[in-house]
Amino acid sequence: MWKYILKRLLMMIPVLLGVTFLVFFIMNMTPGDPAAIILGDQATPEAIAQLREELGLNDPLLLRYVRYIVDMLHGDFGESYKNGISVASQVLDKFPNTAILAICGIFVALAIGIPVGIISARKQYSALDNVSMVLSLIGVSMPVFWLGLLLSLLFALKLGWFPSQGMGSGFLPLLRSLVLPAITLGTGSAATVARMTRSSMLEVIRQDYISTARSKGLSEKVITKRHMFRNALIPIVTAVGLQFGHLLGGAMLTETVFSWPGLGRLMIDSLNSKDIPMVLGSVLFMTIMFSFVNLFIDIVYAFIDPRIKSLYKKSGFKKKKAKGVAA
Repeated sequence: MWKYILKRLLMMIPVLLGVTFLVFFIMNMTPGDPAAIILGDQATPEAIAQLREELGLNDPLLLRYVRYIVDMLHGDFGESYKNGISVASQVLDKFPNTAILAICGIFVALAIGIPVGIISARKQYSALDNVSMVLSLIGVSMPVFWLGLLLSLLFALKLGWFPSQGMGSGFLPLLRSLVLPAITLGTGSAATVARMTRSSMLEVIRQDYISTARSKGLSEKVITKRHMFRNALIPIVTAVGLQFGHLLGGAMLTETVFSWPGLGRLMIDSLNSKDIPMVLGSVLFMTIMFSFVNLFIDIVYAFIDPRIKSLYKKSGFKKKKAKGVAA
């Protein structure tokens, strides 16, 4: 298992290099001069030229990329063009807010998606199943920003139950400010989890051991919990893991709608100001987090199904005996 984890960590290196390469070159190819954006419309050409020289923007693009990678390997992710503050410190300062929002969003997705998926599978082709699947389709197709604006209009402006902007300080104010963005962020994931749960449960329901369990006189509640749901967990865990990674990296629109001070909003502001070091640092950190989420899900597989753990051990990470030794 440890050799498998080490190999997965080593495989992250080319992924991170590829992400930084694409983002770096795309950001530098987009219209706009970072120096002109930083200094504003009133800046003189001399001041812009001087700032470009200070930032190293006049150097060849490939040289700047190599310099960035070398600095990154030494733990230096650069400084923001916008305010001169360390990129690493700003990313680490904003990420906990995004993590809190993503965790609450995935809890919303699990609380809605798994029960709906189980009930739909148990009552296949019923009116409840049809309604839940239609609602799931609507949830998957619904734009996040549109849902966020609707929730703000109803529950914040009309009813005044929850705040529509910002992040509350203190436990109860934080919970109140989390309700609307968490529901907004988790709705689409809840629809995906519900559909995946239903599909996985339907595959398990048709298995012979379910009929055997019923013939032994076990209650439907016990059969559903111990036999159906447990054996349907692998696809569900996969869907939940991918959705959580998506929530971590895709909270930008939700954070923008609700003015949530997270990493997604920081990335939007950095993109608007063409703050290349900040965008690179944010994307790189999100990529690392997404990779670790996928690795964690693979490890969870081994605890859900012991057969997968044995596959990890047999997947070529053990030392192979040299050929010809017996001869």
